[in-house]
Amino acid sequence: MTRKQNIAWKDVLDLRVVRHLRRLVERRWRLGLRFVSAEGSWVDIDAACAETAPRELAQGLAKALRKHHPEQRSVVVSGHAGQREVAAPIVVDGEFQGLVIAGGQPFGVALEAAASPVPLTGTDEEYLRDLLELLVDELVGFQAEVAGNDRRLVVDRPTRYCYDNIIGQSRPLKELYHLLDKVIDSDSTVLIQGENGTGKELIAKAIHFNSWRKDRRFVVQNCSAFNDNLLDSELFGHKKGSFTGAISDKQGLFEVADGSTFFLDEIGDMSPSLQVKLLRVLQEGTFIPVGDTQSKTVDVRIIAATNRDLKRMVERGEFREDLYYRINVINIHVPSLRERREDILPLVDHFLLKQARDDRSRLKKLSKACLAAFLEYSWPGNIRELENEIERLVVLAGDEKLITEDLLSSRIRSPASSHEVNDELQPNCLPDAVQDLERKMIYEVLKRNHWNKTRAAQELHISRRNLIRKVNKYNLDQRRASREGD
Repeated sequence: MTRKQNIAWKDVLDLRVVRHLRRLVERRWRLGLRFVSAEGSWVDIDAACAETAPRELAQGLAKALRKHHPEQRSVVVSGHAGQREVAAPIVVDGEFQGLVIAGGQPFGVALEAAASPVPLTGTDEEYLRDLLELLVDELVGFQAEVAGNDRRLVVDRPTRYCYDNIIGQSRPLKELYHLLDKVIDSDSTVLIQGENGTGKELIAKAIHFNSWRKDRRFVVQNCSAFNDNLLDSELFGHKKGSFTGAISDKQGLFEVADGSTFFLDEIGDMSPSLQVKLLRVLQEGTFIPVGDTQSKTVDVRIIAATNRDLKRMVERGEFREDLYYRINVINIHVPSLRERREDILPLVDHFLLKQARDDRSRLKKLSKACLAAFLEYSWPGNIRELENEIERLVVLAGDEKLITEDLLSSRIRSPASSHEVNDELQPNCLPDAVQDLERKMIYEVLKRNHWNKTRAAQELHISRRNLIRKVNKYNLDQRRASREGD
């Protein structure tokens, strides 16, 4: 008989998806995101929230939701003072384990400091139900990981939700988190590849600051920033008098990075002669400063990055084959923004908050038409381009809280951008064609049923939960928003 697995609430509350959803619910509706155990007690309540979250409320909700758990559906309930709240049961292996609630005041906010909640419309309730059901899916998946690793300590569980500076929970990013979990504890050389603006340095920092070297400095050098001679001096140092202008000994960055992590960006731009010296550091841990005769020994973990196709450069004789295989021990592909469109909205929220300097009173938001244009645009500059566009919009909006479509850069609001994206998404193989057909079919059925997911799921002969996953996968709620206008 399988031993029942109780929810590890402390670990659940630390999950990135919980923290992100808590911020979203607080920012959008000024509500709290709270959890109740199977026994009917608040999991994360504090004294400041006790008045708006009496124990009787938790017990009543747990009792009511326990009846719904065979379907594992979210429900809209009447909370304290008649306020409407949304709750969803957490069910693991058929056992009711508790529930999650969107309602009441934000977590950790004293009653006198809490702003009035935003009244929930029918659309708000439907959206919150979808969010909570997706959150429950994540929690159940996390609990399955815990159950599958009984012999491991809690602290040894995957840390995929701990890369706080990486924004997004799309499938490509989850796969990236899973790979990072395996990479961080090793000393293997890592090659990060991806388009410009995808956040390759951010990934390198995530590796360093989650590794055993995290208390040492993180050293960075862009290999395209200097000519060959200057880069040689920067990397390996030089002796006084070794060349004109060398008026004193200089310590190289490899020596500075001893015992730490060295991030070599744009490694594809490194000259053949420097490639030889780098290969020696990787193989033997030694190098000779410019003008010196004595070698130095260092212990450095190297993380390299490039947006160039190194394998093709090897075939053309532009990059050393032995160095390529030496730096390509662990290969990490950073997905472009086109590959993770479902992360656009969380990124928009993050950059808007960043522009507000974390002051929510200065926080702006994009109109529905703006969001629709963002979701349709191809983002050739990736996250860097998105962040720059948000900064530009915030400046141009001035004192206005709502950023409207007319402020968008012409390349984003231009119809040509949409055509470009549509052309890019044309299926050219059977799996792509099947997905394209599925996306169109679900969209048409949702429109025909006025976006009622229950009726649409019945017409499509799939479960409502399965439909919600597919709507999220294809960003269909955003397409709906773009057609409803502002």
